[in-house]
Amino acid sequence: MDWVLTLLNKLFVAPLVEIAGAPDLFIQVLWEGFVAGTLYSLIALGFVLIFKASGVFNFAQGIMVVFGALSLVGLYSLGIPAWAALALCIVIMFSLAWTVERVVLRPLVNQPDIILFMATIGLSSFLVGFGEFVFGGEPKTMITAELGLPSGSIDLAIAGGLVSLQKIDIAAALMSAVMVTGLAVFFNKTRIGRALRAVADDHQSALSVGITLQQIWVIVWFAAGVVALATGIMWGARSDVSFALEVVALKALPVLILGGFTSIPGAIIGGLIIGVSEKLAEFYWGPLVGGSIESWFPYFLALIFLWFRPQGLFGEKIIERV
Repeated sequence: MDWVLTLLNKLFVAPLVEIAGAPDLFIQVLWEGFVAGTLYSLIALGFVLIFKASGVFNFAQGIMVVFGALSLVGLYSLGIPAWAALALCIVIMFSLAWTVERVVLRPLVNQPDIILFMATIGLSSFLVGFGEFVFGGEPKTMITAELGLPSGSIDLAIAGGLVSLQKIDIAAALMSAVMVTGLAVFFNKTRIGRALRAVADDHQSALSVGITLQQIWVIVWFAAGVVALATGIMWGARSDVSFALEVVALKALPVLILGGFTSIPGAIIGGLIIGVSEKLAEFYWGPLVGGSIESWFPYFLALIFLWFRPQGLFGEKIIERV
């Protein structure tokens, strides 16, 4: 029993004592987790948009984040002004959405979901190879200043210490809030948004009332592409733009498991839970196991959710009668 008490003391009592002794550090960790969570939420939103409209898990969403950011940096390196390059990137994302619908999705209408999922894996591999061919494999620096994104930090005196807030992190949080609000209004208040939800519920029924499946898929893939571009810009502003960001995008998987694959609010709440929990676990529990908790803790948390609530916090519970 002694070892159990010792373990509980290290896992819970010691962190609480540390938080009480240095609340400013706790607030700093919370802020960093909040910012990471908002960016995870943006990545997860791309998955949710496509899954809601087609029932397909888009494995290529991660590389779309990288591809959008690399396109922006690549166009700027050709001498194109930053905001013109951004506009061209939006055109590129629309072209990608149109090509995916025409080449990948249209020939596979009414095929099993696993076939569409494998098609997105193939799309991901193609975009990786094509991106390395066009942009090279070296990390690139995001054009933060050229886009007018803020730099530097704001230091706040909180709880007897200083909490440093990076201005780019504040901008990322505000941009995430704007995009989430816009997407929520788009889905719930517009005619196209209602059509998207109809397609998600039943392809055949949507077709029977005159909804064009191909047009809907182009719109939703374009929206997911714009979200991916925004995410790539913000992630690239916090670090270099490279294909390693595709691995970061896999953090969307536990976010989706927590929030639910079809819920926009779930993507937001799930992203914040993952972002905050991984930072707290790394800071307070990391020393107990030699660090690197941040890389696997979200998946452990998702596994616990799968045991007790497999549909996620906001997902629809599926009941099959046999």
